[in-house]
Amino acid sequence: MALMITDECINCDVCEPECPNNAISQGEEIYEIDPQLCTECVGHFDTPQCVDVCPVDCIPSNPDHPETPDELQVKYSRLVGKTA
Repeated sequence: MALMITDECINCDVCEPECPNNAISQGEEIYEIDPQLCTECVGHFDTPQCVDVCPVDCIPSNPDHPETPDELQVKYSRLVGKTA
C-alpha cells in the first residue's frame, strides 16, 4: 500500500527529505504523500523512511491504495526507469 499522512501531522519537516521518490510534499495544512509515487521505500530501503523518522506516528498505510510488495516493486522499477 502507499502510505498517507494523517491530521496528527505536526509539520515538523523531517519526512519530506527522507523520501527517495519525492512522494511527500507540503499540502495546504499538513504534508501529503502522492500515492502514485509512494513505494513504501521498496527498492530503496527495507523500511519506509518517513515512518522511521516521524516523531508522532502519523504515517499509516493508505487503505484507498492497496498494493502488494510485488506491485510496489513494479512501481519502483517504473519510477526509476528500470524494465522488469
